[in-house]
Formats: sequence, structure tokens, C-alpha cells
Amino acid sequence: MAAKVKKGDRVEVLSGRDKGKQGEVTKVMPAESRVIVSGVNVVTRHQKPSQFDQGGIKRFEAPIHVSNVALLDPKDGKPTRVGFRTDDHGRKVRFAKRSGEAIDV
Repeated sequence: MAAKVKKGDRVEVLSGRDKGKQGEVTKVMPAESRVIVSGVNVVTRHQKPSQFDQGGIKRFEAPIHVSNVALLDPKDGKPTRVGFRTDDHGRKVRFAKRSGEAIDV
């Protein structure tokens, strides 16, 4: 299956507590269909001290389901769906369905 959202993409959250927030994808987990977006879905955990870590209250980004994020159009910066087509050299590239602009260039 081709990846519609990749590491480094700018995305916007479509639903949930952080709806409307934008950020960069820092990690993709294709097996679970989830992504981690910087600054989005930040959760707090009380961490017990261990041999390597001091412990305390830790804040980190939790994964979001990939269906709840949309790629931002490179032309106008608004959320768009992603399509695939072949370019002039026969390579498969992603493109924004909103503007038709290629994403992988």
C-alpha cells in the first residue's frame, strides 16, 4: 500500500481535541495506521523513576489515527486529499487533489 502521509509532511488535524491544529509528521506507524504530529495530541504521564530516568510528570505527543489528519496543499496551505499519478519520467508521485500540484518533487 502506498503511503499518503509521510514523515516530514505538514498536516492539519481534522477531528478530536486538537481539531484545526497544524504540525509536522515526526513518525509514521503504518502497521497501526497512526502518525505522530509535533505539538499535537500532547498527553501527560506520571513516570516512575527508573535506573536511567529521573521520573516525574512527562509530556509527549501521542499517536493519532491517520484518518484524522489531512495533508496541507503546497499551493494554498489548506487541507487536501492525496492522489497518485505517474510523472513524465514514469515515477509514481503524490499530488494534492485540491490544486493538482505534485507533493514529491
